[in-house]
Amino acid sequence: MPPIFILNEEPIQPAQTVFKSGEGAEVQFLGTVRDQEEGKTIRGIDYSAYLPMAEKMLQELVERGEREHGPHRVFIQHRLGFVAAEQPSIIIKVRTKHSAEAFDLCRWYLKEIKTCVPIWKRAVFVDQG
Repeated sequence: MPPIFILNEEPIQPAQTVFKSGEGAEVQFLGTVRDQEEGKTIRGIDYSAYLPMAEKMLQELVERGEREHGPHRVFIQHRLGFVAAEQPSIIIKVRTKHSAEAFDLCRWYLKEIKTCVPIWKRAVFVDQG
């Protein structure tokens, strides 16, 4: 069975969608690093995480999503290390029966990841070495 989430330094790679019986929608969020932070140009963002806790919290988040929002499939990849401006740093894919619930769940996962999972970011400005 493929992983539900990945936290690593590997680039985000597009993958073909394979639907299971009963699934009719996939929503995908792809977040990229903007080239501006605090009004200044950046080279990218350096992401770090306390992996044991981040992985535990992501697992709990997926389990809570299933409990609170019903059956669905989710895949999350968040990059760690330096991610250059204009490169993807996170992908969230949600597959459900209907499109509206897929959109809602994708937004819910993004909000929960940003507010609850211990992944930190540090902007690397152009004028930094």
